[in-house]
Amino acid sequence: MSNCSPHRRLRRWLIVSRNITRLQRFYFKATKAMALTQISSNKCWGGFQKVFEHDSAELRCRMRFGIYLPPKAESGKCPVMYWLSGLTCTEQNFITKGGSQQAAADHGIVIVAPDTSPRGCNIEGEDESWDFGTGAGFYINATEEPWKTNYCMYSYITEELPRLINANFPVDSERMSISGHSMGGHGALICTLKNPGKYKAVSAFAPICNPMQCAWGQKAFSGYLGPDKSTWESYDATVLASRYSGPQLDILIDQGKEDQFLAAGQLLPDNLIAACTEKKLPVVFRLQQGYDHSYYFVLSFINDHIKHHAKYLNA
Repeated sequence: MSNCSPHRRLRRWLIVSRNITRLQRFYFKATKAMALTQISSNKCWGGFQKVFEHDSAELRCRMRFGIYLPPKAESGKCPVMYWLSGLTCTEQNFITKGGSQQAAADHGIVIVAPDTSPRGCNIEGEDESWDFGTGAGFYINATEEPWKTNYCMYSYITEELPRLINANFPVDSERMSISGHSMGGHGALICTLKNPGKYKAVSAFAPICNPMQCAWGQKAFSGYLGPDKSTWESYDATVLASRYSGPQLDILIDQGKEDQFLAAGQLLPDNLIAACTEKKLPVVFRLQQGYDHSYYFVLSFINDHIKHHAKYLNA
């Protein structure tokens, strides 16, 4: 029988009760954040192309992502490739226009295609520009008001979304790669260069290679990160490549020669190639005659990119 007074026992019980309540609240929030709502499911090349919605703790809004589950996912864990889309895109652009499902089925690769920004956050000005705000998250963590509360796409892509995918789908978390188009190509490159060894492979279509030096990047970085350009460097692939120290990378980049944004100086691949050459980072850069910036370009070469990823994911 305890020697504690009734008052002391009551106090201890209240402390334990409060701790249990805190744990219950934490568990509820964590469970809610991990809960998925299936939006659609379509049979495709023997697997399934699905779309899910969930509450994002990082972005503090509802988010959607597409996921292709190849036939091999029915019998075991598969490697996973993350695809990052470009300006104005949602999760729908790649899964409906990219034509990736057949190659993903052949190589047994899960492909996850998230949205490109938070949506419906009621931030003043979020829908005023096609290249800033909604549909233009730039895969960075904003530090400026009013964006910093919601616009944390870098953490969402590199941390929260993989946790969600690993917990709910038959994927091998040790075999992960990343690719993307335009703004998403920028995202794929910086996620890889900032996290040596995290991704087994990386590739990009017409990436924004040196955002500090182009109008798109300068607009986004000044708005999300503020005027101090030293803070921009950690999200610029050219700068990151010049400072990279980690496992050897094999970077594949396709660029359309007739890309209007290449001609306008928005993509600047030569700057990235120069930085990689100086650092002895292998880059296969293919300038494709006659191709523009559209998804017709992506569709034309996506099989090559998935084969590039499979080489490392299935090694």
